[in-house]
Amino acid sequence: MRFGVIGTNWITDRFLDAAKHHPDFSLNAVYSRTMEKGKAFADKYGVEHIFTNLEEMFKSGLIDCVYIASPNKFHAEQSILAMKHGVHVLCEKPAVTSVAEMDEVIETSKKHGTTYMEAMKSTVMPTFLNIRKNLDKIGPIRRFEFHYNQYSSRYDKLKEGIVENAFRPELGNGSKMDLGVYCVAPVVHLMGEPKTVYKNHYLLSTGADGLGSMIFSYDTCEAVLMYSKIHDTYSPSEIQGENGVIQIDKISDPRSAKIIYRNGDVEDLTVEMEYPSMYYELAEFIQCVKNGQIESSINTHEISRTVVSLLTR
Repeated sequence: MRFGVIGTNWITDRFLDAAKHHPDFSLNAVYSRTMEKGKAFADKYGVEHIFTNLEEMFKSGLIDCVYIASPNKFHAEQSILAMKHGVHVLCEKPAVTSVAEMDEVIETSKKHGTTYMEAMKSTVMPTFLNIRKNLDKIGPIRRFEFHYNQYSSRYDKLKEGIVENAFRPELGNGSKMDLGVYCVAPVVHLMGEPKTVYKNHYLLSTGADGLGSMIFSYDTCEAVLMYSKIHDTYSPSEIQGENGVIQIDKISDPRSAKIIYRNGDVEDLTVEMEYPSMYYELAEFIQCVKNGQIESSINTHEISRTVVSLLTR
């Protein structure tokens, strides 16, 4: 399957490192705003076709799918343009920056019969899928404590007066959109949309949120979500039930998990991965395209819509 990529940053490098393990993946085109950056990136991967005009890439007939890793603000318009030209879209999280954008993305996917999937890797990783299967073992769930707090190297630059994309809210960036999404999405996957939402944040000089928290209320439990780009955390995330606790090493990249029962017994829920973590989102996406599905049965359109509605409240 012939792919184009939008974005020549570290996340695209990581995606391509995972993609090389998939037998149906081939990189056929690179888009960048400048030919210089595009050529430098393409040369690393031996790619011949370089574009600085998106529509030209989508109309070229050289790609079947596109992986979008541009700033959040551009996700919707680039996804819609691709699908209008019959190109299937795997788009980095967060899928979009508003519910209205998500509605337009979904409508375009339906109208043109093109696959659209948000590249939320954690929810298709083997250990997370195993957690879903074993959730009932801890009895009635009472609380989720999910967090993703990671000190950003770009924060040091911000303190020196250099503002990079990570802290520019006009590009749809900030701790909630960039990191909080990794806490929100798995709760929605496991519990659906909450009844009420409480939120708090700390704004930086640029207007971007440096850290924040959200509390989701459900009929029988709550979810406490914390995220930050200005400090670290080393404790695991947890799903707490009346009969035990599921501990997850890292909710944004769940590689290991275990149940600690009330009587002290421990059950390992870890599923060893054969490939890098981003491989599994690609595998799910390619399978959807092959099956003629416009959406994944895991990372569904509706889940992406619910997640963005919670992120933008």
